[in-house]
Amino acid sequence: MQITGMLHGARLLEFVGFPTTEVLGPDASEEQIKALIDKYGLVFIKPVFKGGIGKKGKAGLLGRAKDLQTALAEKERLYFAEHQVGHVKAKANGVTFEAGVPAKHEVYFSISDSTHFRAPTMTLTHKGGVDIEELDKSLLAQIPFDPLTGLKAFVVANALSQLKAPRPIISPLVQHLPNLWDLFHDYGMTTLELNPIRLRADAKGRITPVACDFKCGFDRDDPRWQRLNLPADLFAADYSDFEQEINQLRTYQGQSDVYVINPKGTILAPTFGGGANSLVTQMLGDDASISSDFGGNPPYEKMRRWHASASSIG
Repeated sequence: MQITGMLHGARLLEFVGFPTTEVLGPDASEEQIKALIDKYGLVFIKPVFKGGIGKKGKAGLLGRAKDLQTALAEKERLYFAEHQVGHVKAKANGVTFEAGVPAKHEVYFSISDSTHFRAPTMTLTHKGGVDIEELDKSLLAQIPFDPLTGLKAFVVANALSQLKAPRPIISPLVQHLPNLWDLFHDYGMTTLELNPIRLRADAKGRITPVACDFKCGFDRDDPRWQRLNLPADLFAADYSDFEQEINQLRTYQGQSDVYVINPKGTILAPTFGGGANSLVTQMLGDDASISSDFGGNPPYEKMRRWHASASSIG
């Protein structure tokens, strides 16, 4: 259960008062798009994908426009764009128009449940705006912290000092980044990532961090994400009847996850328990049609409906 992009990300960040770039959705009028360009001079056009899929920039799925005609041409190019990373394939349904944010510095920030540290862990660098895997480890700070006390300002300050970050950006980040722990913790997230955060200076030279891209994942077993009143179909991978049925299992409060790994697979093998599921999926290889993990006592009616739907594949 993931969300990527600023269309929903901007609204979530509002809960903790974190500044974001101005965003227009797929239903934006030409007048609104032109007004956004006139105000900021540059807009980015990004496709909206269901669920989470990365490396869109490297695939050329990012448009830039300084005039309305270019913006509309990029909208047409990206509105139903298709994108594949490994075995994951996604199709867009709409675009966002996001205001350009001029800045000298870009920051990467994330909070995740680390299996290495067995604790929530902050990852931070002032060399953001790129794939984090491409950075030298010396430019990254990975700091575990106590979930009972949360992410404190001094943890952020110490990490930035360790990285020898430019002094002007330290104070704004120390003021704003700890607030993201509240969003992560209060709504049942397993990961929260902002990349990039651009450090924008106003006319008086005061620097403000501005989120320009967003990604988060939710723990499907933690009901707190339901406080956000997000549309259930947001977590479906596509629009087929089968995927909508699977999505109902994903959003069930117990542990019951199903993912289509190969729609052309020939073997349907529902399993119970994470270890058994991993073993069976690995043994079947490309012949497996789905990866499933039932637990948390999902209702038998729901399981029977899913099995009937899954049996119709192919």
